[in-house]
Amino acid sequence: MKINYDLVAQKEMERLKQEGKRPTLALHVCCAPCSSYSLLMLTNTFDVTVIYANSNIYPLNEFNKRAKEAERFVELFNKEHNQNVKFTLLPYEHNAFMEELKPYKDEIEGGTRCVLCYKKRLIETFEFAKVHNIEYVTTTLTISPHKNSEIINKIGETLEKQYSPIRYFYSDFKKRNGNLIAKRFKEKYNLYQQNYCGCEYSIRDKK
Repeated sequence: MKINYDLVAQKEMERLKQEGKRPTLALHVCCAPCSSYSLLMLTNTFDVTVIYANSNIYPLNEFNKRAKEAERFVELFNKEHNQNVKFTLLPYEHNAFMEELKPYKDEIEGGTRCVLCYKKRLIETFEFAKVHNIEYVTTTLTISPHKNSEIINKIGETLEKQYSPIRYFYSDFKKRNGNLIAKRFKEKYNLYQQNYCGCEYSIRDKK
């Protein structure tokens, strides 16, 4: 039976509100536009730290461009919504990151290579949460219409068990007009949005 991850998310937020809790959450962010709706939704319930952990991105100047734009958006979001979202940039280690993915370089977008990429970035986010005593972890990746939210949430479910007591926040940010709202944020703030996922193989595949 297919799980409605958006419904799971809404129920969890409602539970936390009823219990009077406002936990900390580490949000893995892939780019500024994708973070917009996610932050709008999550900051109603959580104290959020944005984690820019994307060593998959190639080349370095593209990594830096997306990182700066993600940080700029966090600042704009905080001012507009009276929030205190924090931003953390993790080191760029592209060659080491891609070593495990290279055997799958010829697979199509969304295959084993991409699943490994999702997992590695979520592990980095869980590791950050572990060191900094953050209670929840989630990712903006589920807002993409090109990514399988079920696969991403299953990865989160597995990592939640490994990193207990850290909780994984299940999501499907593309629901509830998430993409439309993200588009509006992009237009309002003139946010940079890339035309390929990130790695050199995704550049190849978009041609």
